[in-house]
Amino acid sequence: MSDGPGDSAAMVRLPGGVFWMGSEDALAYPDDGEGPLRQVETSELWIDAEAVTNARFGAFVDDTGHLTQAEHFGWSFVFIGLLPTDFPPTQAVAGTTWWRKVEGADWWHPEGPQSSLDGRFDHPVVHVSWNDAVAYSEWAGKRLPSEAEWERAARGGLERRAFPWGDELEPNGEHRMNVWQGDFPSHNSLEDGYLGTAPAGSFPPNGYGLHNTTGNVWEWTADWFSSTFRTRDRRRDPLGPRRGTHKVQKGGSYLCHASYCRRYRVAARTGNTPDSSTGNLGFRCVRSG
Repeated sequence: MSDGPGDSAAMVRLPGGVFWMGSEDALAYPDDGEGPLRQVETSELWIDAEAVTNARFGAFVDDTGHLTQAEHFGWSFVFIGLLPTDFPPTQAVAGTTWWRKVEGADWWHPEGPQSSLDGRFDHPVVHVSWNDAVAYSEWAGKRLPSEAEWERAARGGLERRAFPWGDELEPNGEHRMNVWQGDFPSHNSLEDGYLGTAPAGSFPPNGYGLHNTTGNVWEWTADWFSSTFRTRDRRRDPLGPRRGTHKVQKGGSYLCHASYCRRYRVAARTGNTPDSSTGNLGFRCVRSG
């Protein structure tokens, strides 16, 4: 299925249905608000099989002249392990010193002015804010998924499991997603084959045909984030709060590791301000059925 002026992304039809949303994982982070486990119904929709790639985002920029918020601000956050050893000193984020404020980092210079997209046009676009993702979605004739829509699609029909394939992180020693291996943040053994992003279509798809719904890059959703808000009176096509300061992100990224961030699970969630951009944050789109 082809959509939008220049967006030829494959989409998957997801019939309406009921699923178990959230988790009761004893090791989940309380402030994230994953629980309680609850039954939710979503309507039929179409969803991108892959996260929006650099090539697809580039077509949007070429067509519209869109300037991302990272480009407006003149900088974005980059993981220190992706910077050259001789990279000039940069400002670190308090409490998460592996994140560095890099002048000139944006979607087409992922690690700063000295970097490019060579060999990465099929990788998910990063350094895009929620506002950038909405602009792309509108151009493509689509929208961002609600958290409930995203989670149902990401599970691939497998209920109450940590990952789209079950509860084992690496079943039979097989890597099913792009996350950190080794000691974070000092050493990545690269056992899954990647240090930064992987191609958007890498690793086996879930039961619905979606790639990389866990790991690789976080994905923006339409909902405002709250750790306590629950739509108890709306179990069909629920939405987040009417207002807020942060938007929900789902799926985890190539930087997730059990030692500090077990958010590479389907139910996991976090939030970020709509104007934020980082080197591990992208998105995929949906269209109502």
